[in-house]
Amino acid sequence: MSEQNLTGVEKVYVYEAPVRLWHWVNMFAIIVLGVTGYFIGNPLPTMSGEASDHYLMGWIRFLHFAAAYIFAIGFAGRIYWAIVGNHHARELFYVPLWRKSWWLGFIDELKWYAFLKKEPGKHEGHNPMAQFSMFFMFVLGSLMMIITGFALYAEGLGAGSWADIMFLSWVLPLFGDSNTLTLHAWHAMGMWLLVIFAIAHIYVAVREDVMSRQSMVSTMISGWRYFKDKR
Repeated sequence: MSEQNLTGVEKVYVYEAPVRLWHWVNMFAIIVLGVTGYFIGNPLPTMSGEASDHYLMGWIRFLHFAAAYIFAIGFAGRIYWAIVGNHHARELFYVPLWRKSWWLGFIDELKWYAFLKKEPGKHEGHNPMAQFSMFFMFVLGSLMMIITGFALYAEGLGAGSWADIMFLSWVLPLFGDSNTLTLHAWHAMGMWLLVIFAIAHIYVAVREDVMSRQSMVSTMISGWRYFKDKR
């Protein structure tokens, strides 16, 4: 659905409300997961006084687990909306590597980000580079974090728990180890992968708003992408 007014500004409805809501809730969940996950891996110094007077690490773990549930449930909901939503909702979950036009667009965007051309390509949804990074870094990275995270969660719930049966029982052999130390390492690495992705994602979004004639950040608020004509 697109419109164009007399001022030469074209607007296209891209992101539906459930996608936008998921995006911002997901952002806050990732922030909480990243901060609390860092302190779980690198605990704060021991506090003075009785241990019963302090529950700081307990709250950190609680926030981490709560945000993890929100992240995982939101991810499942996002997959559902990719099925029932518009075609832009599906761009996150596949990369058409078999299409020549996609590769031409990828190279074109690469030149734009490398400051080798003055104008970016016009894309209503994700451009090819964004589609590539969103799938291989965010989607696959999120899946790894959910799988390894719930497998590690089974440590606290104990043998025979739902997390042990549904995750730990097959995730440990998948990573080729008999203990969870390897899982901890992969989970921590996944955290830094998502941190790097988030930094790049924010930079690119702001850069598009500043340097191109198409909206980016506001599109994830209103759902509409704006394209301004050359003057």
